[in-house]
Amino acid sequence: MNIKEAAARSGLPAKTIRYYEEIGLVRPLRDMNGYRRFRESDLHKLGFLGRARSLGFSIDECRTLLALWEDRARASADVKRLAERHLEQIAAKIAELQAMQATLSHLVSACAGDDRPDCPILEGLSAGPGCCGGAEAGLRRP
Repeated sequence: MNIKEAAARSGLPAKTIRYYEEIGLVRPLRDMNGYRRFRESDLHKLGFLGRARSLGFSIDECRTLLALWEDRARASADVKRLAERHLEQIAAKIAELQAMQATLSHLVSACAGDDRPDCPILEGLSAGPGCCGGAEAGLRRP
């Protein structure tokens, strides 16, 4: 199948498929005219990569996961270790986003949102790093 068909069946854009080929994650056959010819095994890899990327795995992690998937002598512990490490990174990102949400929510609730020029949101943003972590932080003038 050609790249258009592979893109339709895998759900990945052709540009992404070309990139994955460029960095060596997939290696479709080439016809005499140079056109890519994707096999079912290539399609399976593309689906695998699409699912892994949708879970936030990096390209390097995907490369490792593909190598583990292709290695029939692998230990599932190796795969689990990689997934656990990624899960820890996701948890850290969630905690960071929750802290951002709490800070911004606090600043937004402190702002009257009226016609006056004073604005706790702008004051909090201009106060610098670490200014907005506490309950009243970011609400004081420097």
